[in-house]
Amino acid sequence: MVTKSLPVAKALNEALRAALEADPKVLLMGEDIGKLGGVFRVTDGLQKDFGEDRVMDSPLAESGIVGTAIGLALRGYRPVVEIQFDGFVFPAYDQIVTQLAKMPARSQGKVRLPVVIRIPYGGGIGAVEHHSESPEALFAHVAGLKIVSPSTSSDAYWMLRQAVESDDPVIFFEPKRRYWDKGEVTVPDSGSAAGDAVPGGLHKARVARAGTDLTLAAYGPMVKVCLQAAAAAEEEGRSIEVLDLRSVSPIDFDTVQASAEKTGRLVVVHEAPVFFGAGAEIAARITERSFHHLEAPVLRVGGYHAPYPPARLEEEYLPGLDRVLDAVDRSLAY
Repeated sequence: MVTKSLPVAKALNEALRAALEADPKVLLMGEDIGKLGGVFRVTDGLQKDFGEDRVMDSPLAESGIVGTAIGLALRGYRPVVEIQFDGFVFPAYDQIVTQLAKMPARSQGKVRLPVVIRIPYGGGIGAVEHHSESPEALFAHVAGLKIVSPSTSSDAYWMLRQAVESDDPVIFFEPKRRYWDKGEVTVPDSGSAAGDAVPGGLHKARVARAGTDLTLAAYGPMVKVCLQAAAAAEEEGRSIEVLDLRSVSPIDFDTVQASAEKTGRLVVVHEAPVFFGAGAEIAARITERSFHHLEAPVLRVGGYHAPYPPARLEEEYLPGLDRVLDAVDRSLAY
């Protein structure tokens, strides 16, 4: 085992490299992922080292990319496809929700589709229209899909390894504004399977910071914001627990419940719009499970129910430190 300091993007690159080395049935496909190495360079160097038969530049056709991946999975391969930006996934939506998500149930479990769909998502990079969406709730509503999002370099590496080794279709949302954040990653020797070295289950939430007064639950890009909010609240004598949910479908409700009952207060934070977002399901479920343990209603912080704005306005749209701390104040005021 080796511990390295890696940006999230490089951790993802090393996870893909390890998966390609460990299993000859793993294939990569996507727009510009080969010679260019991807828009965010996540696949940099992989085509050079593994060849064009395993790291394939695809046409600009998301439905074709996912449809081809389904066919490859039916033939025993483990395709990992990249959707170049979040807003580009919708031409493939029919393939994902009608075929990929349904085939195992349609075949009564005889057919497995081990497909991973990597999607850089979220804002914060000053991009143009259709490059800053957070569509995870649209896919989480569809039975048959697993939806995950890492927030750290370690989770980027290990969760992607686990996703590739899963027999279920996994949509892997990568928070693009965290691609350059560095963190420590402990990786196995080259070519080995994830095995016992995996630090936690793919769909298991983790306590990123312990606290006693209130729980902030987040995933992907907003975990860092919540940790910053907890540090700011500590200066005022408030002890905030931060949960990194890591998985949006399924959600580790047991860990969320245990934390909410310990602190008595829960605020759910995500970059996607609050309206019909993942926070609504968490709020409803924890209220049902833990009503008599709560000192305040479960609150939600997220984006506005509006199209993502031009880059010059995105800081007003994105939930930041002030909006999270305002929700903390409102919860603690009950």
